[in-house]
Amino acid sequence: MNRGGYLVRRLASALATVAAAAVINFVLFRAAPGDAATQYQMCRTCSAEFRDYLRAELGLDRPLLEQFWLYVSALLRGDLGHSFQTRRPVWDELAGPLANTLPMVGLGLAFGLALGLVIGVVAAWRRGTAADWAPLSASMFLSVLPIQWIGLMLLLLFGGMLPTGGISDPYLRFSDPSWWQVLGDRLEHLALPSLAIGLAWCGSWALIARSALVGALGEDYILTARAKGLTSWRIVRRYALPNSLLPITTLIFLTFGYIVAGSLLVETVFSYPGIGLALYQAVQNRDYAVLQGGFLLLTAAIVVANLLADLLYLKLDPRIRT
Repeated sequence: MNRGGYLVRRLASALATVAAAAVINFVLFRAAPGDAATQYQMCRTCSAEFRDYLRAELGLDRPLLEQFWLYVSALLRGDLGHSFQTRRPVWDELAGPLANTLPMVGLGLAFGLALGLVIGVVAAWRRGTAADWAPLSASMFLSVLPIQWIGLMLLLLFGGMLPTGGISDPYLRFSDPSWWQVLGDRLEHLALPSLAIGLAWCGSWALIARSALVGALGEDYILTARAKGLTSWRIVRRYALPNSLLPITTLIFLTFGYIVAGSLLVETVFSYPGIGLALYQAVQNRDYAVLQGGFLLLTAAIVVANLLADLLYLKLDPRIRT
């Protein structure tokens, strides 16, 4: 396979997906009943004349084709528009929540990956025993549960030991905290949302890790290592695991985008001020600009993660380059 042609096809597919998502975002949010004028806080009890004036100010009285043209033109300039509620640029509205979401997702990804790898490695190493099916079944059971239910159970179990909402202690800044105290407080508030994400995804990583390791353990070089008298654990650690990391590494990139996109439920359960909670509030307010910008960014995150996974496969798997 020609490397240049492969890259061009993948990049073209990524751009086409983002373009299609931009069109779908525009159409779907305007197809929903109501608009920003009817949901505007100052317009809940206002007159019909003032609603019409507000629609004109927000550009909602223009034909849909004209609205779409203005929307696409702004996107091509890198302008996501202004929030209908606050009149601030959408970039400013989403930058803070996105900066809060990424550490939560990163910590949840690290925890779920570590737990999934441990379960997968042990299951492959002790294949056919209780150490294989018991932890693997438990992790897969967690993976099919709704992530918001996992979050609610964590609130019930650990609500008295760890913070159940927010991103920081509002009273901490009055005590002149050190850098370590601020970091510790932030980690405490990240613990439960990140744990919910990790538990929801560890089963998928455990299953992939076990499958890749079982396949690697059947290769000829493993039989050679066993003939040399190496222990089973040493064979797994030194030979099988390094050669089975390709599907595991690829899955990390593939799931990262979906975890970011799926953070809405987690952030809603824990009242965590991330991009998911910001989009939930935008849905309630019919804030089209924030919704379009937020979902476009989430779509772009998924597309970029998939593109990086494809490029990683191209780098690590020589069969694609031949």
